[in-house]
Amino acid sequence: MKKSLFYSFLLGIIFIPNTLLAQTEPEDVAAVSSEFQDNYYESLKQKGIENYDKAILSLEKCLTLEPNNPVVFFELGKNYLAQRNYKQAYDNFEKVTKIEPQNRWAWVGMYDVCYETKDYNQAIIIVEKLIEFKEDYKEDLVSLYMNTQQHDKALELINELNEKVGKSDKRDLYKADILKDAKYQSAEKNNLLDQIKKFPKEESNYIELIYMYSQSNQEEKALEIAQKLEKEIPTSDWAQVSLFKFHLNNNEGEKAVKAMNIVLSSRKIDSRIKHRILNEFLIFTKTNPQFENDLDKAISYFSDDKEVRVSKEIAKFYYSKKQWDKAQKYFEMHLKTTSEDIESQVLLLQTNVELSQFENVAKRAEELTQFYPTQPEFYYYLGLANNQLPNYKKAKDALETGLDFVVNDESLEINFYVQLGEAFNRLGDMKKKETYFSKANDLIKKQKK
Repeated sequence: MKKSLFYSFLLGIIFIPNTLLAQTEPEDVAAVSSEFQDNYYESLKQKGIENYDKAILSLEKCLTLEPNNPVVFFELGKNYLAQRNYKQAYDNFEKVTKIEPQNRWAWVGMYDVCYETKDYNQAIIIVEKLIEFKEDYKEDLVSLYMNTQQHDKALELINELNEKVGKSDKRDLYKADILKDAKYQSAEKNNLLDQIKKFPKEESNYIELIYMYSQSNQEEKALEIAQKLEKEIPTSDWAQVSLFKFHLNNNEGEKAVKAMNIVLSSRKIDSRIKHRILNEFLIFTKTNPQFENDLDKAISYFSDDKEVRVSKEIAKFYYSKKQWDKAQKYFEMHLKTTSEDIESQVLLLQTNVELSQFENVAKRAEELTQFYPTQPEFYYYLGLANNQLPNYKKAKDALETGLDFVVNDESLEINFYVQLGEAFNRLGDMKKKETYFSKANDLIKKQKK
């Protein structure tokens, strides 16, 4: 709601309408008694220094001389409003409107009082009057309808303003809030269909309607609108969002890839939608591996995305499916630019273990212990790999060093004990072998309790 008027309104006489100003111009003052003039200007002076009580006293003296002077009531309203004496302020502004119904600024004063006191229902009545003076007040009326939960009237007015003066961020937010309620969605869909007929080249109406159909699981209708959009605006990136889904559902991989690449390269489309499309294509490639190269290209579009590391998420997806070769590929892709990601380093080491790539594990783990000398997982993998190579002495040394850094992680501690037991077994130290295997068994039993 626009309230900048309120603050300017308090500063002084600059917003008094011309008919009122004329009454205080020098050439007209001759008709006013000297006493009235002195008290009136004294009130302006006192108001200017925020001495509102004295300003009101001077204005009351003016009233005794001219009981029906709208200028005096208007000034009294401003002074009472400055004092937050809202009832007196409203009453005095209202007196002006009864004397001069076309005095817009007096109506504005009443509106300011209603807004400050949160009397939004009364404010609606006043703003409906102000709209007769200036259509811009319809923006205020939208906000008032929202404040009074009159969403049907708000939606109707929002659509009217969108068509007449164009959309605004504020109205878009209001509209999105209203449309969370399903009972308004049917009417809005019809409105958008009507707007598309009237303005076939306005892309935003198609986008909104596609979104609404998608949210209500009306995929066929969403596709129909996407196809209309593509026909009317062949260059529209948004049309490809729904067409991608359509082609994917029909197992039309090449067409889906073409649509996906347009969407992912577009600066108009929200990143969340892009991530959703990539996830859907990832699932598609699981059963259609011939499109993996296209998946790699799709990932490249997200290289600058700091919020979601796409190659890592894809790696974790394959990791969860035990597709180790693909998990390895995407973890390595991710770590080329984000080597400090400890979680990914650990998952890659485990992936290498699953692939029995123990030399790679030993080499990578040893390098990582140099960069992260207190990270126990890297010592564990260094020990595990050397047990497999075999290099038992090196395995033992790594595991004994790393064990000192294990804190509050019983599962990792068990793994250390198992690998140490194996190392000492191979080195022929049966006593230490039994010691570490026993520790592992004790912790396992503890976890089962």
